[in-house]
Amino acid sequence: MVQLYNLHPFGSQQVVPCKLEPERFCGGGRDALFVAAGCKVEAFAVTGQELCQPRCAFSTLGRVLCLAYSEAGDYLAAIEEKNKATFLRAYVNWRSKRTENCRVCIRMVGHNVEAPFSDTYKDQMSIIEMPLSEAPLCISCCPVKGDLLVGCTNKLVLFSLKYQIINEEFSILDFERSLIIHIDNIIPVEISFCVGYVALMSDLEVLILKLESDPKNGESVNHQPHKTDNPMKQTEDVSHETLQLESDDFVICQKPMELLGEKSSQSGVSVTLESTGLADEKTKYYHVQHLLYKRFAPDISFCVFSDDIKLHSLQLLPIYQTGSLTSGRKKLSQEKELLSLFCFFSLPHVGYLYMVVKSVELMSVYQYPEKSQQAVLTPQFLHVIASNNLQCFTVRCSAAAAREEDPYVDTTLKVDYSNTYKTAKTQSCIHLLSEAHLLVRAALMDANQLEPGEKAELLEAFKESCGHLGDCYSRLDTQHSHLALPYYKMSGLSMAEVLTRADWVLEDGSQKYERGLIFYINHSLYENLDEELSEELAAKVVQMFHVAEPKQLPHILCSPSMKNINPLTAMSYLSKLDTSGFSSILVTLTKAAMALKMGDLDMHRNEMKSHPEMKLVCGFILEPRLLIQQRKGQIVPTELAACLKDTQPGLLVASVLGLQKNNKIGIEEADSFFKVLCGKDEDTIPQLLVDLWEAQLIAGLPDVVLQELFFKLTSQYIWRLSKRQPPDTIPLRTSEDLINACSHYGLIYPWVNVLISSDSLADKSYTEDLSKLQSLICGPSFDIASIIPFLEPLLEDNIAGLSVHVLCQTRLKEYEQCIDTLLERCPEAIIPYANHELKEENRTLWWKKLLPELCHRIKCGGEKGQLYLSSLKETLSVVAVELELRDFLNVLPEDGTAAFFLPYLLYCSRKKSLT
Repeated sequence: MVQLYNLHPFGSQQVVPCKLEPERFCGGGRDALFVAAGCKVEAFAVTGQELCQPRCAFSTLGRVLCLAYSEAGDYLAAIEEKNKATFLRAYVNWRSKRTENCRVCIRMVGHNVEAPFSDTYKDQMSIIEMPLSEAPLCISCCPVKGDLLVGCTNKLVLFSLKYQIINEEFSILDFERSLIIHIDNIIPVEISFCVGYVALMSDLEVLILKLESDPKNGESVNHQPHKTDNPMKQTEDVSHETLQLESDDFVICQKPMELLGEKSSQSGVSVTLESTGLADEKTKYYHVQHLLYKRFAPDISFCVFSDDIKLHSLQLLPIYQTGSLTSGRKKLSQEKELLSLFCFFSLPHVGYLYMVVKSVELMSVYQYPEKSQQAVLTPQFLHVIASNNLQCFTVRCSAAAAREEDPYVDTTLKVDYSNTYKTAKTQSCIHLLSEAHLLVRAALMDANQLEPGEKAELLEAFKESCGHLGDCYSRLDTQHSHLALPYYKMSGLSMAEVLTRADWVLEDGSQKYERGLIFYINHSLYENLDEELSEELAAKVVQMFHVAEPKQLPHILCSPSMKNINPLTAMSYLSKLDTSGFSSILVTLTKAAMALKMGDLDMHRNEMKSHPEMKLVCGFILEPRLLIQQRKGQIVPTELAACLKDTQPGLLVASVLGLQKNNKIGIEEADSFFKVLCGKDEDTIPQLLVDLWEAQLIAGLPDVVLQELFFKLTSQYIWRLSKRQPPDTIPLRTSEDLINACSHYGLIYPWVNVLISSDSLADKSYTEDLSKLQSLICGPSFDIASIIPFLEPLLEDNIAGLSVHVLCQTRLKEYEQCIDTLLERCPEAIIPYANHELKEENRTLWWKKLLPELCHRIKCGGEKGQLYLSSLKETLSVVAVELELRDFLNVLPEDGTAAFFLPYLLYCSRKKSLT
């Protein structure tokens, strides 16, 4: 918070020609000023050619005690006194009163107006009288909805603004008394009301409440007084004790107190609600929430009570974000969004500003150099009428509202538009530049009030102020030096421009780099910026971090923005690093990368051999940009990654897997990396990527969806088998390696090996893919049904395709179809198949399916007759063991040769006696 001396943000000063000495005055929106004197109110124009000229005047019932204007509804409310009685009146349609003698309509609040009188009401001012059971003390209009809140001795009365519809073309403004808030222990001197928030103030107490519109827990709301909060019992005790102790010799004063949030309900102030509105669909039922209670202690050092101890200038200030909807050049509508709400009140020598939306928070305390009479709060300034002059303070309202809108940027700091302080190195310059920045930012929040040229100028000033603030925080060694980063970002300055304007050399010729600049450069180089620093600036950055933060030097050199760094310069600084305090492996890998840039392959190999592979993997995890970078949103493998692809592919795959395990790279990013690295398009899968997928299965990454990984691998295996396409590089793991290392790869069934060995012409170049696919299908985790639609390219005209189809059918328990297929295509595999698959509940297929099929095919003859015959003998041996003699006879063919079946019958008959 900064006080402005001898400077006020006013464009001009005008004198209002009042006929009588003003007694009360208030603003009338953006274009009018009301002045009350005697029994008359005058309205003056404050815009246009008729600046400060009278617009209209109207008589009041008596002397005006209080004035309040509402922009919503465009009405003026007044408390008037006549014959020691006070009255509350609202002046509606006052703009139609051109002369003092014009006719005026006076009506009671809630009075229904009939349609025949509509023409009369259109062109004349109306005065709405609002009778009250108690004398009104103060009033406040809601700036958003136009509702009127009236303060009385023991209560607050809320009049809701509404419109009586006379016909389709005409409606008149009216009020409805909708709520009474009974308040004990506080007599309101001033009140303020805004969108359900109520602030009331006595001489030494302030209470802020929030009226909530929906009944809690669906309960019904009584139209009789409903007590929502009870005073503390101890308050009654204190009051009773006070009465007993007070005497002519003592003055009993309560202690100062501040209660925020829910605790403020313990203040001892009783709040009771009484709903008085009509029970229709527009009635609003309220519950009350306590937000703030603050009590001040009087200054009794002089044993005299005076105005020095009284509060004044209570105000609720809403902050809006406005937007307009336009069609061509014609403005159609304007919308206001409430961003935040602030409450201000003041003692004669100090003012208090609270934020009361979302949470209650003390924003600022304003110390006045002299006694204040009255204060007015605006989004940018606090204007204070003091004993001898008008004082002006900057405030934090716009900044706090801006932070609510954009939490990333801290715009709340303690106001000069020039560049006077841009090279200063004092904390004061930050204060001044911060306040200037807040004023510009606040003006931009209400952009619909600006012309296009003005908005462009403000945007430019905003960026410039951000740049100056970034300079300040980058130079000063303060606890807020990290703010250099967001301010430089908002300024739109490139990293090169920031480095160019940085102050590198101190007065004594030495060089020092403050935390703010280091913080900004460090974070900027970690981002995927598309900006490449020149060789000269890159060398300056390396020198800067070598002096200020040597631990960050390997990370800095890996940034894409440092692409143009001279590798000899980088190597010279890397060689000077003391690696005892931090990871030497990271320095080694950075040196290896720079050696590649220099074309020194021997140095590169020596650096890579200085550590075991697992340590190298840890180094890549510490700095992924040694392998993978992003430029213009695209994955770009580094020169080091390209070298590892050819020389150490296993290390490359293990490193990318390590990055995935540590959430340094995503699944899709890893896939894209290998495709780009191997020069493949989106539809072509390099073997290194298949190696990564297999490694992911072995590692069991938690983020990898298992079935999706199965799909990737099986699709690639099937595609290469169907195209007879060998891998583009030698696979890192064989099928045997995968079976031994990963539970998802199962042992291949024995009959599959028999089936494969029957094909002497099989292409050995893709046997590994076939074995891996067969192993996955034989594994326990594979969802067989998901692969069936993708088997179409893999035909059964070769043994490889046949084995996969029969394996899948077997896993789906389609045994009979598999028996037919094997008997037709590879009868030598039928007995191994039956021995492995036809067990337990499937054992009956030996004699119900296999035995009849073999007999039938032997009868038909053919070149495979001997294979069928030997298979039949094996089958009969199994069936003879499994069945009783009678059952065995029933399954034998009727036209068979008795001599052929006799040995099996004899074994079956003796089986029982042998047992």
